[in-house]
Amino acid sequence: MQKLIDDLARCIEKAILGKAEVIYDILKCLIAGGHVLIEDVPGVGKTTLVKALAKTLSLNYNRIQFTPDLLPSDITGVSIYNRNSDRFEFIKGPIFSNIILADEINRASPKTQSALLEVMEESQVTEGNNTYSMDMPFMVLATQNPVEHEGTYMLPAAQLDRFMMKVKIGYADEESESRILQLYGSHDPLEGIWPRAGAEDIIYLQKSSREVFASKEITDYIIRIVNATRENKNTALGASTRAALSMLKVAKAAALMEGRDYVVPQDVWDNGVSVLSHRVSLKPSAIVENLTGETIIQDILKRLPVPRVMKHA
Repeated sequence: MQKLIDDLARCIEKAILGKAEVIYDILKCLIAGGHVLIEDVPGVGKTTLVKALAKTLSLNYNRIQFTPDLLPSDITGVSIYNRNSDRFEFIKGPIFSNIILADEINRASPKTQSALLEVMEESQVTEGNNTYSMDMPFMVLATQNPVEHEGTYMLPAAQLDRFMMKVKIGYADEESESRILQLYGSHDPLEGIWPRAGAEDIIYLQKSSREVFASKEITDYIIRIVNATRENKNTALGASTRAALSMLKVAKAAALMEGRDYVVPQDVWDNGVSVLSHRVSLKPSAIVENLTGETIIQDILKRLPVPRVMKHA
């Protein structure tokens, strides 16, 4: 399993140089069975990263470009009357795929963004009296520009809570950026990438991740962290129970990627910011003080005692 994961990461890194940590976070979320929000300024490789992931996996892939005039039915599909059969037929939308790139998700209206709520939580689309299930594995990777950019909307809290992790790519360092110019000034960065894994491989990794052992000390540690977000003086809304489950799933995926069949506190610590920072809402006073979800979660992790957990028998 480690060999497969490392192979996928190395392949993706051919297109996104110098961002190994971000790539492993994306793979971690895939193994945990969640969805990921990629936030950063334009031009740092958000879309290229998702395309590279899709190309390394022998899975169906669709890209949905979110715009202000996009409708919910443009995502999920629509029922059309068939005169020959004298009945309505559901035409599936682009969401029916394994890997979905929701590009610039916060440029669509909140009404359109809400079309993703059911499918991201339950892997299904309900239309009228009928329910249509997604093929597994299913993952939404959404990119967004920072909310202060012109033409963007704030994602609703219910939508943010359905993203298991939020990652930021950041600008490349000088050495990596120089290599990017040398390599991709005249070549497509996706040229050297080909499929390395199929649906069965990903489903097997996901199943193996769920079987990783987490002691009561670990789950209690997660609960203390989540409760601290709810009791923090700077938060108007803390992390949900879904957030706690996400922390556990990501910690298990992190342990699997490290070659362990048990979770250690470091697996929780390392992923606390990416799992929780986008799920807390700040009070106006905290915003005035230039606090962010990231700084609040970092402070909580530093203040809470870390349990001593022995390897399970």
